[in-house]
Amino acid sequence: MVHRAGLPDVGHRFRCDDRVNLYSVAKTFPAVALGMACAEGRLDLDERFLAYFPELGPVAADGFAEVTLRHLVTMTSGTSHKWFAHERIDAPDLLQDIVAAPLVAEPGQRFAYTGSGPYALGRVVARATGADLRSYLMPRLFRPLDLHDPAWHACPLGYPFAESELYLRTGELARFAQLLLQDGVWNGRRIVPAGWVERMTADAVSTSDNTHGKQFTYGYGLGVWLDRGGRCRMDGHFGQYAVIDPLLRAAVTVTAHSEGDDLLLDAIHELVLDPIAGA
Repeated sequence: MVHRAGLPDVGHRFRCDDRVNLYSVAKTFPAVALGMACAEGRLDLDERFLAYFPELGPVAADGFAEVTLRHLVTMTSGTSHKWFAHERIDAPDLLQDIVAAPLVAEPGQRFAYTGSGPYALGRVVARATGADLRSYLMPRLFRPLDLHDPAWHACPLGYPFAESELYLRTGELARFAQLLLQDGVWNGRRIVPAGWVERMTADAVSTSDNTHGKQFTYGYGLGVWLDRGGRCRMDGHFGQYAVIDPLLRAAVTVTAHSEGDDLLLDAIHELVLDPIAGA
């Protein structure tokens, strides 16, 4: 689906319009929840994680006391903990495992992609607000965008995985992408706090040494990847994408079942956004 400000949306489907697992696109949602909770005075981006879970202090790895919410959302906590939502959870509490895992870098010094940080961030939102991540976002984001009762799979303790396993239709994800393109305003109503969408890309960390492909080397912000040409994107396994170009006032949203993720991303740029830029 292609959205351009001031023009009708254009879309095409190759399969049925069912809700699909957005995979890592879901990571952007806890980042937006963080901005909302910060604006409400419930959280602080640069507060240490253990300030919200002091009971985990005794099991925390050496150095983990310095990990902040910023480190979690930018994946720079330095943790050795690697986990993604398709993996089985055997621990009584995944959060305790995350906190106890040894650090391999000083917090803030090294980017390492993992689902552990977004999951931990979702737990912080629940601790600070009294509502799990999905429940917190229902009245603040999902309902205003008419994302009716989205499924978000949860850990054995009932907390949404946060990093993946959120199910939406293409058009539903496209509305979220459009919201970010419009600086957090939807139908004249501010949904995302003023300035937060800009911070999501401005507060980026370097990923230049990433070895998983050039598309992952432009930087990582607050729950979003920076992309070529000043664009940013939400990026999920098997071709789940929402690419946002603020200069073109355009957003391209794709849900797919593709093994060629990088080729699909190239097509979004070369066949859709680049021609718009050159028109």
